[in-house]
Amino acid sequence: MPRLSAFYGVVIYMYWRDHSPPHFHAEYGDQEAPIVIGDGRVYAGSLPPRALRMVREWRLHLDELHRAWALASSREDPGTIEPLP
Repeated sequence: MPRLSAFYGVVIYMYWRDHSPPHFHAEYGDQEAPIVIGDGRVYAGSLPPRALRMVREWRLHLDELHRAWALASSREDPGTIEPLP
């Protein structure tokens, strides 16, 4: 599972050849939630409100996230994405 980014205790991963809808996994401590790239919706799991706000702010890297999804879906290295400042 490639690590795309990390910031303020949040770690963002994307699984190889994962199922639709296009999404990434955000982990904070012992909590984890898959986040839909297109709309920022959490469709399973949970994150603390502050961590979820940061993840949704970081999700503004939409073009990079869609590129990473396409690469990971093809079992290619999705690279990394800049963290929040």
